[in-house]
This record gives sequence, C-alpha cells and structure tokens, in this order.
Amino acid sequence: VQLVESGGGSVQAGDSLRLSCAASGRTISAYNMGWFRQAPGNEREFVAAITSSGINTYYAGSVKGRFTISRDNAKNTVSLQMNSLKPEDTAVYYCAATRRAIYSDINYDYWGQGTQVTVSS
Repeated sequence: VQLVESGGGSVQAGDSLRLSCAASGRTISAYNMGWFRQAPGNEREFVAAITSSGINTYYAGSVKGRFTISRDNAKNTVSLQMNSLKPEDTAVYYCAATRRAIYSDINYDYWGQGTQVTVSS
C-alpha cells in the first residue's frame, strides 16, 4: 500500500485544515487507518484512528472534539478534519495503515511521507 498525504499548510490559531491521505496499490478497506504526528524534538504520537469499517473512531485527548477522522473506502482515501487549530498542533502529520491494534505506531505497516502543518499564534 502506498500512502500520500496532502492538505498541510501554514495557518493561524483557530483556523481549520483538512488533511487527505490517498492510498494506491491495494484497497485499504481491510485496514485500520491512523494519523500520527511528530513535532521537532518530539517522538511521533498518535492523533486519531478509524477502524476498517469506519464504524469506530479513536482520538488522542489533545485533539478530541477538534479533529475528525473519516474514510471513504470506495475512493481509497482517509481524511482528517482539523478545527480550532492551536500552535501546539504544529507537526508533520503522517497517515498509516495497519491490520493490528491502532494506538501504537509500531503496529502500522504502511506510512505516507508526511505533510507539514504549521499553526502560528
């Protein structure tokens, strides 16, 4: 599975961004999909995930209520709607796919190259 993220950019605090992840090479319908992020000097951290069916979603406490993950298996895409962005959301955001448990990045088999999100105050 090849994953390509898009939609990152530089915004002001309080603005919104929508990240997209396009998959190719294989359908992602059998995979749980996650978003992770990594800020300079920090470890990569879990942001959100969605089960293969799309029925269940999971969020880090720091983004719950502000971010929404969704998927369209017919289009082989996953999205992350980010609202009320804060400077601490600044990071490179990665899309990833797994058939295993969703919270740990070590369980993910496929990764995109990342897209930069910068939020200024």
